[in-house]
Amino acid sequence: MRELVIHGHAEDGYGKTVDAFRRNFAERGEVGAAVAVYDGEKPLVDLWAGYRDRARRLPWERDTLAPVYSCTKGVAALVVATLVAAGHLDYEQPVARYWPEFGAHGKAAITVRDLLDHRAALHALHGPRLTIADLADLDRVAAVLAEQRPAWAPGGRQGYHTISFGLFLNELVRRADPRGRTIGQVLAEDIAGPLDLDFSIGSAGPQRLARLATLVRTGGLDLRHERDIAWRLGIELLVRRGDFYRSTLSPDLGMPERFDRPDLVGVEVCGSNGIGNARSLARLYAAAVTAAPKLPVGEGILRRMAGPSGPAERDAVLRVQTRFHLGFRRSCSRFAFGSADHRAYGAPGLGGALGFADPATGLAFGYVPNRLGLTINGDVRCRDLFETVFGVRRP
Repeated sequence: MRELVIHGHAEDGYGKTVDAFRRNFAERGEVGAAVAVYDGEKPLVDLWAGYRDRARRLPWERDTLAPVYSCTKGVAALVVATLVAAGHLDYEQPVARYWPEFGAHGKAAITVRDLLDHRAALHALHGPRLTIADLADLDRVAAVLAEQRPAWAPGGRQGYHTISFGLFLNELVRRADPRGRTIGQVLAEDIAGPLDLDFSIGSAGPQRLARLATLVRTGGLDLRHERDIAWRLGIELLVRRGDFYRSTLSPDLGMPERFDRPDLVGVEVCGSNGIGNARSLARLYAAAVTAAPKLPVGEGILRRMAGPSGPAERDAVLRVQTRFHLGFRRSCSRFAFGSADHRAYGAPGLGGALGFADPATGLAFGYVPNRLGLTINGDVRCRDLFETVFGVRRP
């Protein structure tokens, strides 16, 4: 058996994080992964190890990329925030103000905030089925989205928009941006470029694809490493019924372990198919929590991100306690990350990835693996890492 080599560095005082990262490979079935912690522009932890392929022949490199699933939602929320800061969007205004066709079929009162915080009741799409190829035709996608009807009264209960979140937001941004740009384009030009982030949505050329890790499905002996498996949602997928099951088909992007396909990473599904690495997630949230000048959001909006939000509630789709605020997942007792004050905000991704900012400490965290975990809230591999950073043990 080949000896594991941990690459990168950690500042003095972060030895426990290195130890936890090593344990993930020795005891928790990690295949390949990276973890990063930033204090402003300073990397406190920047580690990578393992393999980026199923056969365990190709080493995980410093610049290896991986799909981050719903971590993409936090990135999309930051793109929306740039348009709010510029005066092109307002969180409290109806979406139909910017996209008139959206207001049909009982959607006229849905606000930008409702859409961001999963209160639009549009988690499952109906009518013409969109294929992955269709997603490149933004006008067709917009027409299908405008014809949707809310599943219940919008603005009330929260119901996670698993895939549709990114489609609706992308069209909203395209309508509001003065140049008609998509979320992926705004990200590339206004955020990732100035901050030198290795993160993209829908722009995976040959060079990026060559660095993309192959995803590894959890199974067999790997199950012994799982904690908090989302059994109820798994049953929904098995019997092909329920709100969560329907949300995963809106549209159907295929099996999660195939999210590294060129056809999928080449289109914009702005809440689901971003590709990047732990370093870029941490640096992005570090720019947010420190109000870095190169992040065109503005201190006022950034203070709102870290400010008070509503209480956690049982999500009608995920069936667990969650809390959302301006498009970000907020720390809560059921899914706690960052400091004990629960002001941390970010976004987790299917399989275990996580990126977040912690206003209490000013630190930012990113973790990206390629073995897909089976939990919805707080994969144990990731949880053990951020607990060594923030010193808060969870029940």
